[in-house]
Amino acid sequence: MKNILIVLALTLFISCSKDDEPIDFITQNDQEIMDYITTNNLNALKSASGLYYVIDNPGSGKHPTTTDNVKVTYKGYYTNGSVFDENTNGIEFNLQQVIKGWTEGITYFKEGGSGILLIPAHLGYGNSGRGNIPGGSVLIFDINLISIN
Repeated sequence: MKNILIVLALTLFISCSKDDEPIDFITQNDQEIMDYITTNNLNALKSASGLYYVIDNPGSGKHPTTTDNVKVTYKGYYTNGSVFDENTNGIEFNLQQVIKGWTEGITYFKEGGSGILLIPAHLGYGNSGRGNIPGGSVLIFDINLISIN
């Protein structure tokens, strides 16, 4: 019995090695975003959460809150320019039902405003990814906030 416990303990120890630990993309994503900002000569701000954003047009309406329903158009792409999603007709949703980068980032715009959200993985789809978006991906969105409903 004692030998079985030792074997189980060793197996558990080996299976929990550093190779199995999730990758922390925060530093890598931050560098990728800063390189993108420099290459594209953007005037971006960074929030405390690690979200970068660019206000191209602040808009003239009110700011949404993180619980509001909004209507936006957007284009989503990676730092290499490859587009993974786009909506040019306008889509409505509640800001509590989207990735954290959108929940936070869209509140920086006023109604009628537009700009760019540069979202690190921890505010997007994390280390696992989702659908065709690989884990650890930096996501960039051109956002137009049409209305707050």
